[in-house]
This record gives sequence, structure tokens and C-alpha cells, in this order.
Amino acid sequence: MKSELDGTCIRLAHVPPLQITVCPLRSIVLLAFVALTAHGARAADETQAPATPPPVNITIHYLGKAYDDEPVPLSLVDPILTDNGVQGARLAIEDNNKSGQFLGQHYQLVEDIVPANGEVVAKAKEILKDGPIIIVADLEAKDLLAVADLPEAKDSIIFNIRLSDDDLRQEQCRFNIFHVAPSNAMRADALAQYLVWKKWPKWFVLKGVAPSDKDYVAAVERAAGRFGGKIVEEREYKFDAANPRTDSGHQQIQTQMPEVTQGAPAHDVLWVADTTERFGEYVPYRDYDPRPVVGTQGLIAVAWHRSYEQYAGTQMQHRFERFAKRIMTERDYSAWLAVRSIGEAVTRGEKSDVASIRTYLLSDASTVAGFKGEGLSFRIWDHQLRQPMLITSARSLVSMSPQEGFLHPKFLTDTLGYDAPETKCKFPK
Repeated sequence: MKSELDGTCIRLAHVPPLQITVCPLRSIVLLAFVALTAHGARAADETQAPATPPPVNITIHYLGKAYDDEPVPLSLVDPILTDNGVQGARLAIEDNNKSGQFLGQHYQLVEDIVPANGEVVAKAKEILKDGPIIIVADLEAKDLLAVADLPEAKDSIIFNIRLSDDDLRQEQCRFNIFHVAPSNAMRADALAQYLVWKKWPKWFVLKGVAPSDKDYVAAVERAAGRFGGKIVEEREYKFDAANPRTDSGHQQIQTQMPEVTQGAPAHDVLWVADTTERFGEYVPYRDYDPRPVVGTQGLIAVAWHRSYEQYAGTQMQHRFERFAKRIMTERDYSAWLAVRSIGEAVTRGEKSDVASIRTYLLSDASTVAGFKGEGLSFRIWDHQLRQPMLITSARSLVSMSPQEGFLHPKFLTDTLGYDAPETKCKFPK
């Protein structure tokens, strides 16, 4: 084989049947041109591309207290929880950051839990010192209102995830409080609609003596008037329930409950009002007349329940159990909704300051997905989150309210609780 020089190329001969030509100088020039062109294009792109903006940081405070008077579950089946509520907020922060990482958003949860002998107001002043903030409030009524009434909290957003008191949505409403937890009126209306749909309109009410029991009974009375129910009698349970965990405890309760409930007028259901869990769990199957038990125990109306699996609820149940190593409670769900509503407001409203978030939450565009088959939103007249209510027994979903046939011109969920014409809440203009 020999080579022949032809200008700037070298022809390699005697390689039959191929004839190969190599042009080293031309190749070098071409490679240099390509390299310079690519470098120039890259330099132009780097000059023209805007710098990536820093992430928007959204801080949410979880403000709670280790209350001494937290109701202890009557049943050994229900564990005593020390992280009720906060686990829902933690999971929602994780959910917000999963989408926020693609949108330049970063969410942080600061947990401010006051000890039993601590002062909630002092902690609130500390976290409010730098201006308006977002608070998920796991507080009793006295502390919630004390925090909301602080001058420093005037322009903040405070989510109530614990309390169902109707007066907090009515005469004692505050413009900076948003209620994620369902009200007593919503719970009573949800059950009342189902009972009327079942044609069980006669209700015998067995009520406790706690102030919260009286508030709940007032909601039941209101529901009867709204939907055609009739309370045939209201009877107070004034006794100390026996201890069922003693060897003879079940026998004492078996004797006591028929005595307490006998002699009532004819009724379709026995409606229990025991918000502090003193006796209600002992009523089913032990009342004098064989009637269904509903209310705070028995068949209940709640925002969330461990048996719920509709509208991808199973996915939520499993995710929470993997995350928290326990079932999701209603308070966990309310805390999760509160934090997720902030994520939705920042993403869709495209602003992260507290004032803009509040404006979006109260707008017609505001909605948050809650595994209920429809978007959930806040009412502008009392800042209550409107949502379908689950009607459940201990182990399964029975129904969901609002029930078929109970109509509203805009939101069917506004048939649960106080509608705009009924509200006694007067926000400052």
C-alpha cells in the first residue's frame, strides 16, 4: 500500500475494493469552526438566560398546648395520643414541598407547643414579633380568642383545627380566624338530614352537663327545627359512669344505662350529647328501648374517619399510616387541610404574603382538595370551611351529607351549618 498527496488530502491507494481519502487540514479547520460556534452559542445562552430566583419561603406555625383536661378515651381500643393534629400538619408540609420544589416554593412548619403550665399568649407574642404570620391553632376557646385578639395578630391568619363551638362562628367570630374543624351546627345538620331521609324524625336526647354538651344540644334543637325533626324529650345524664375496666364494671353499666333511659316517650333514635366522653360510649346496646344511638357516639357525623375510603380516601389513609405509624384522626385531617389550603393559595394566587393569601382564601377561585369528591372552600360570612360530612359507625361509612333532596342555590354544603342569611357573625368592614 502507498499513499499519494493530492493538495490538502491524502489518497490511500491499493486497498481494493475501497478507495480512502483523508483530508487532515480540512478536518482540523472544520472541527475548530464547530467548536468556536458551539462556544459562542453557549456564551450567548449564558448571557441571555435569567438567573434562577431564590425559593419563596413560607413558614407556618403550629401553636398548641399540652392541656391537662384533654378527654381520655373511654375505650381501650382508642390510644391516648400526644401528637393528635400535628402529624396532619407535618404530612401536609411534606405534600406542599413535593409540588413546591418545581415552583420555587419551600414550606416550613415551626411547632410551638406550650407546656400545661405555660402561657399561650406569651408564646404567641413571641412568634408574632416580626409581623403577620400563619398559625395552625390547636387551642381551647379561651386561648384561641386571646391569641386572635392580640394587636400583633390582627393581620395574621389563624386556623382553628380543634373547636366546634358555634359561638366562635357566630357572636364570638374573629376576622383573623378560619375554622377548618366542623361546627356543632354542621355535625347536627348532617345527622338530622340523614335521620329525616330515613324517616326517623322522633329523637330522644340524652345529654351531659358540660358546657360543650349544652352547646351541642342547642345545635340539635336548631337542626330539628330546620329539617322537620322532633325532640320528644331531653334528659340529663348526671351520674358518674362506672369503671368498665374493673372486673364487675360492665355489670354496673349494664344495670345503670337502662335505668337512665327508661320511660322516654316513643322515639326513633336516642341522640347522645356527650362531647367530653364521659358516658356516651356506654349507651349503645344498653338503652332501655331497642333504638339506634346517634350523636357524639354511635352513629356520628365527622369530617374524617378511619373507615373512609371514597374519592381516593384509601390512598390518604395509607399514606398517613406510613407517615405517622397510626390512623388519621379528624384533628389530623383538619390540620392537613389547613396547611394544604396555604399551599394551594400560594400556588394558584402566585403570592406568598399573608394579606394576599387571605384574599385568595376568601375569593371565589379558592378551593382545596380534601378527598370528598368536590373542592372545599371557606365561607366569607363566618370563615367556616364548607365540606361534606361523613356519617359513620364505628367501623364503616354509612352515608355522606348533605343528603339528596336538601337543596341550596349555590353550594349544597351550605345546608350544613349557618348559611349567610342566618349568621350572627359581624366582621369589621
